[in-house]
Amino acid sequence: MFPQDKFKRVTSRCISTLQSCHHKISGSSPKTRIVGASALFLAAFTIGAAGFAPAEPDLKDAPVNPISKELALPDLQQQISALEDNAQYYVNEEKVRTGDTLATLLNRLGVDDEEAASFIKSDTLARSVMQLRAGKRVVAKTDENGELVSLSATLDDGGDTPRNLVISREGEHFKADAVPATLERRVEMRAGVIFSSLFAATDTAQIPDAIALQLVDMFATNINFAADLRRGDRFNVVYETFWQNGDLVRTGRVLAGEFDNAGNRYQAVWFSDPASKTGGGGYYAFDGKSLKKAFLKSPLAFTRISSGFSMRLHPILGKWKQHTGVDFAAPTGTPIHAAADGVVDFVGKQNGYGNIVVIKHWSGYSTAYGHMSRFAAGIKKGMKVSQSDVIGYVGMTGWATGPHLHYEFRVNNVPRNPLSVDVPNNQALNGQQLQRFRAVAADMQHRMAMLRVPGAPDVKLASK
Repeated sequence: MFPQDKFKRVTSRCISTLQSCHHKISGSSPKTRIVGASALFLAAFTIGAAGFAPAEPDLKDAPVNPISKELALPDLQQQISALEDNAQYYVNEEKVRTGDTLATLLNRLGVDDEEAASFIKSDTLARSVMQLRAGKRVVAKTDENGELVSLSATLDDGGDTPRNLVISREGEHFKADAVPATLERRVEMRAGVIFSSLFAATDTAQIPDAIALQLVDMFATNINFAADLRRGDRFNVVYETFWQNGDLVRTGRVLAGEFDNAGNRYQAVWFSDPASKTGGGGYYAFDGKSLKKAFLKSPLAFTRISSGFSMRLHPILGKWKQHTGVDFAAPTGTPIHAAADGVVDFVGKQNGYGNIVVIKHWSGYSTAYGHMSRFAAGIKKGMKVSQSDVIGYVGMTGWATGPHLHYEFRVNNVPRNPLSVDVPNNQALNGQQLQRFRAVAADMQHRMAMLRVPGAPDVKLASK
């Protein structure tokens, strides 16, 4: 607070000062009078502010109103009774291990229930638990005595939609149900380098074998994976995977890939036109040209060439003779694939060819596959086959000194070298299809750019 007597003293001194200033100003020059008048105004304003400034309130005399309320304490005994009325369950999660039996799996899950084990063994659907691959997750809910309340796992039997298996207790009995699983789709990107083999490289890059096999199919018309791979070859791949609750359920399709082989880069992207009435899809180069050639470069997935298309000393006849095909050495029983779409023209034995299949294609093209150990089930003359269909298995029937496939490529019944003959591709995309494809290809090209190693070879279209 500002005391009243102190305020009076300050005020009287200020007034005396103002009067003295006034006498001095009145006898001075005009400039001095202006400056002095301003000083008098500020002094008068200061006095007014001091006189009217509010005083700070004194809170020590403020009234205090206490408020009190009684709070009811929780009934501890009631809470304990409520917990005792609710059954307590235990949830355990385990992954199937190699060599697991039902007993060892249930033991790790904390299940001590003979009735549950008997049901799983006897029920057709529940028995699927015993067929799960290593690494698959199984979740069990049990009571405090170890009796099974429910058990769940994801079944993937190779179909389009995996199923969730649930075994649950209903009173004194059990039941098993399987419902379609809701999966999370992810897109993964990997890169690898060839040092010894394709599968060794994909294992190092943590790429599933199913994806590696698709890579072979994608570029089979341009790269012979048995003979063309070189140390230092590189590949990039974008593919889809499907997950549930953080577990990998299955791999999907390769969405795009590129392979740097012997200084050339081959590229492919999967495209399924949503506007197509027939559905399906295929692999195309990034310019929209189809990668599916009329003929495969090799009827076998993995093998080596033991004899080429040239003059040679026949291993049995001992004479120099034109070898009219290419021999692919492979273990007995290796699947042989049709090189192109066509109609089976001959199935049976034929001189030195042994067991042979001849397929007629279009425009005078035909292919022959000799020395088979056996034919594929149901293969017969006149039936239609599609490219990559299995038509037989490698053997050494006829004039052969070891298991291999004798493969001939004929044009108007004249043998030609299948490794060098030039055959057409399927029709390229055009119009609205090509525009929709370009949107897909642009995204995949961006992903490939992120995976690509600086200084890699220039692009060479896989459709060449």
